[in-house]
Amino acid sequence: MMEVNVSHEGVDDDEPPSCEWIEKVVRSTLASASFDSPCEVSVLLTDDQRMRELNRDYRGKDSPTDVLSFALEEGEALVLPPGAPRMLGDVILSLPTIRRQASTHGQTYARECAWALCHGTLHLLGYDHETDSEEEAMRAVESRVLGGLGEEFLSW
Repeated sequence: MMEVNVSHEGVDDDEPPSCEWIEKVVRSTLASASFDSPCEVSVLLTDDQRMRELNRDYRGKDSPTDVLSFALEEGEALVLPPGAPRMLGDVILSLPTIRRQASTHGQTYARECAWALCHGTLHLLGYDHETDSEEEAMRAVESRVLGGLGEEFLSW
């Protein structure tokens, strides 16, 4: 069982991803990373202003970014009641930044959204890209996810 909670804050976008689309990307990411425990993931779709505030407050970088992740399982392990889903954390997407990056990277907006959501979800699972080997492992899972979703899914 997996639950994905999606919320919007300050989003002024003609084509925001649907809850169903977001859930499929998260499910595909978890499956590609061989994660099959019951879990809960929250996804916030927001604008550059809110993302800039979060990036400044939590990372010390006073600029918007495409995706931020806040894993709830870092540090001390949270003891859950038997059968309770693991709360993996929050993935925050800045849709205006992702739209600009799609144009810069020559990708569809949907594909860039899928990559950012996949990337953020992998961070919730402990993936990182601080070293070359970590980055290689993370990129391999991202490639599997995007390849598995299919081109028709990566454009809307």
